Amino acid sequence: MAKQQLSPQQAVALSYLENSGAPKVVAKGKGLIADQIIERAKDNGVFVHESRELVSLLMDVDLDQQIPATLYQAIAELLAWVYRMEERQTPKTVSQTSIMTPGKLNENPKNE
Repeated sequence: MAKQQLSPQQAVALSYLENSGAPKVVAKGKGLIADQIIERAKDNGVFVHESRELVSLLMDVDLDQQIPATLYQAIAELLAWVYRMEERQTPKTVSQTSIMTPGKLNENPKNE
């Protein structure tokens, strides 16, 4: 039986500040870099969301560049979800960064 090769984990970090235009890609990577992005996010209480398709599209965006207009709707829905989750956890803080990853969803981030 042939072994199926798994592609390395990928992760993309987005930053969004109100009135600053579209969200920007602030970190991205595969394999160990992706693992470090996800670990840092979790260590800092940033929500990690799983979306293999969205990560694949965002990997094509250069660092420090805004997301393309074709992804506005998907990212807006994700950010709305993140804000709702944060309001449940800590009503007075709103994260400026979300992490997209094909890994598991982190529903219980650390709060500092």
